[in-house]
Amino acid sequence: MREFINGNDACALAVRLAKPQVISAYPITPQTTVVERLAEYVEDGSLDADFVHVESEHSALNAAMGASLAGVRTFTATSGQGLLYMAEVLTYSAGGRFPIVMLNANRSLALPWNIYGDQRDSLSLLDCGWIQAYAENAQEVLDLTLMAFRIAEDDAVRVPFMINSDGFHITHTYELVDTPAAEQVEAFLPGYEAGENRVDFDQPRNFGFSAGPAYNAAFHKAHHEAMLRALDLIPRVEREFADIFGRLYGGAVEAHLCDDAEYVLITLGSVSGLCRQVADTLRANGVKAGVLRLRYLRPFPDRLIAETLTGAKAVAVLEKDISFGGTGTVFANVRTAAPATLNVIGGLGGAGISAKQIADIFADLQNGESGVKWL
Repeated sequence: MREFINGNDACALAVRLAKPQVISAYPITPQTTVVERLAEYVEDGSLDADFVHVESEHSALNAAMGASLAGVRTFTATSGQGLLYMAEVLTYSAGGRFPIVMLNANRSLALPWNIYGDQRDSLSLLDCGWIQAYAENAQEVLDLTLMAFRIAEDDAVRVPFMINSDGFHITHTYELVDTPAAEQVEAFLPGYEAGENRVDFDQPRNFGFSAGPAYNAAFHKAHHEAMLRALDLIPRVEREFADIFGRLYGGAVEAHLCDDAEYVLITLGSVSGLCRQVADTLRANGVKAGVLRLRYLRPFPDRLIAETLTGAKAVAVLEKDISFGGTGTVFANVRTAAPATLNVIGGLGGAGISAKQIADIFADLQNGESGVKWL
């Protein structure tokens, strides 16, 4: 069925179909309508779940972690400053290997105070041990939400999953979205099976313990290896998803006209579609332009990026983020895999990015520009 909905509603619909047993909620713009819609589903009986009202974002993730420890499927959502308030619990839930799924509605960070979308919130927390995926539109938010539960809960992974959705550009923008039937979701996403990291009164275990130098690195190495296994799992899950729902994604990266591209623009999130349109126009005018969309920032698809950019003469990264005193965070990550030379910072605080500005980035690549450029 096709419905005219926004990105937040698409996420809530997917969560209802995934049937989590516990939803912990604290509202913050532009995430609020996700948990509002889920509260309505619980109230009208279309979702059988415990809806837990908490007093802060920190508590929201703590409640989700406790529910996961108890052995049930969990979901929560946040945005911007709320995600930062969760930061301590992000590392606890990741280190505890709890397969929580969370939507982060990307929002600019204070100060100055701003409710609109850039990606500084999630990108500042890449190292917390969560899988991080970045949606381009409402359809992908819905699809990623369903796939997130499959990937996070896989026994080879067992790592929490953060779906990032550009604030207002996706969260509040309406578009036609294919919404699946419950039977399709049940075929793709089976009922939750708890892993070993759960409370079991017949087999008592110690959780949240200390680990000194002799053992600490072993836990982090196992966590790192699980993230790398997720990189292999993503395309397999996407193929299974395509078999049932008819929509196939490109894995951790999505290349457009990159096979013979001389000038490639790397980006992520909702601006990607406009970048592809500009590349199409430049191709019609004889410029060998390409676009590489990063769908996942963690685990980082360095090998896929390097393989895609083998023949490129010049590479730029366009991102809605800046690591003050350095470069953009995405640019710094890409440089570990490919020789990107131009870092373009745009869209901060929800500022628009135009087709002309994107075309100018490709012109800068042709002219040999390098360094950090602000739109």
